[in-house]
Amino acid sequence: MRNFILACCLLLTFASATGAQETGQPTGTIAVGADADQDAAIATRIRDILGELEGFDDVTVAVKSGIVTLRGSTLDSATSGRLNDLVGRIEGVVAIENEVAETTDVVRRLNPAVERFKARGLQVLAFLPLALVALSVFVLIVLFGFFIARRKQPWDRMAPNAFIADIYRQILRLLFIVGGLVVALDIVNATALLSGILGAAGIVGLAIGFAVRDTVENFIASIMLSIRQPFRPNDTVEIEGDTGKVIRLTSRATILLSFDGNHIRIPNATVFKSRIVNFSRNAERRFTFGLSVRPDADLDLARTVAHDTLEALPFVLKTPAVSVWVESIDDSWVTMNMAAWINQNDTSIVLARSEAIRLTQAAYDGAGLAADVPTYRLQHIGPAGAPIAPETAPETSATPRSVETPAPVQDTDATEDKQLQEIVDLERAEERSDLLRDNAAQE
Repeated sequence: MRNFILACCLLLTFASATGAQETGQPTGTIAVGADADQDAAIATRIRDILGELEGFDDVTVAVKSGIVTLRGSTLDSATSGRLNDLVGRIEGVVAIENEVAETTDVVRRLNPAVERFKARGLQVLAFLPLALVALSVFVLIVLFGFFIARRKQPWDRMAPNAFIADIYRQILRLLFIVGGLVVALDIVNATALLSGILGAAGIVGLAIGFAVRDTVENFIASIMLSIRQPFRPNDTVEIEGDTGKVIRLTSRATILLSFDGNHIRIPNATVFKSRIVNFSRNAERRFTFGLSVRPDADLDLARTVAHDTLEALPFVLKTPAVSVWVESIDDSWVTMNMAAWINQNDTSIVLARSEAIRLTQAAYDGAGLAADVPTYRLQHIGPAGAPIAPETAPETSATPRSVETPAPVQDTDATEDKQLQEIVDLERAEERSDLLRDNAAQE
C-alpha cells in the first residue's frame, strides 16, 4: 500500500513538472525577498528585449513580486506563445500571466504580407541575372542537341530505316533537354527540384501510356515491322483475311490495295501479331484444279493425258514438275486433281488456271475420258406394287459430247497485276512517310 501511494505521488510530481514546462512557466526555487527595484529592472529588461523584436509593438509588461503580466495583441498565436519562452528566461521571474491575444486588425495583418511580397520581389530581382544565365545555358545546350539531331549522319547510317533514325534523333533531343535542365538547375542551386520534376514526368507518362495504350502498341509494332520488313512494296499479301498489294507501312498502320481497287488500312499491332501470307516472296506459284472422268476409264491414261496437256502449256514451268493424281472415286465419276507451277511475275495465276482447265477438259473430251452427264430412271409403282411401264420412250444413254479442236492457248500475261502495280507506284510517289524499302533484307 505504501509503495502504491509513493508511485502515485511520483506520477503527480512528474505531471506537474511537465505541465509547467508545457505552459512555459519558469521553474526553480522562489526567493524569499522581493522588492520594487527588482520588479522594475525585470520589466525594463523585458521591454528592451521586446522592443528589439518584431511583432511585439502592442505588448505591455507589468511586474509585481516577480510575477510578469503581459497584455496586448500580436499578429498570430505563435508569436504570442514565444513570449512565455522568452520571459521565462529572465532572472527573477516567478510566474507569467500571458494575456496577449491574436489581433483582428486587418491593416496590421496585411502589412506583414505586403512586406513579405516586397521582400520576395526584391529577391526575384536579385536572382534574375543568375536565372537568365541558367536559361541561356539551357537554351544553348538544347540548340546544340537539336543541331546534332538534325544531321543525316551518323543516324541514317546507324539506323536500318528512316523511321528508326527519327527515333534515334528524338532520343538524342530528349537527352540534351534533360542534360540542359540539370545544368541550369545546378547553376541556380536547385538540383533538388530535378527529382520532383522527373517523378512528376514519370507519373504523367504512365497515365498517358495507359490512356493511349493502343497507340503505344501500334508504335512499338511499327518499330518491329520496320526492322523485320516482312514484305516489300507491291507484294501481294494476305493479313487477317484481307488480300491485296502492299502500298506502304506507316508508323500506325499497313496500307493495302485490294484487287477491287480499295484501300485497306490494318493497324500495325494487328499486322505484327497476325499470320502473314506473302504470295510475292517467291516468283514460282502453284495452281490446282480438279476434273472428272468416267468411272470405267483408264485412270493411267487419264493421268497421262492431263500431265502431257499441262506440261505442253508454254506458261507452265518445267521445274517444279506437273503433278496429276486420283483424288476420289464417286458413283458416277472419278475425280482427278492436277497441279502446275507458273512464274507469277510473267503470268496471271487466274488466267493460267482458267486456260489449263479449258485445255485439259478439251483433251479429256477428245480422248473419250470425260465423265458423262449422269442419267436417272424414274419407275412408277402401281397400287398393287407392280411397276407401271412408262409411257415415254425407253431410257437412252446421254448424248455424247461433241469433240471440237480446242482453241489456241490464250494470252495469260499478268496484265492485271502490272496495272495494280502501276496504281501502287502512283500511290507511293506521293510524299508520305513510309517505313518500307525495296532493297531491305526480309526475315
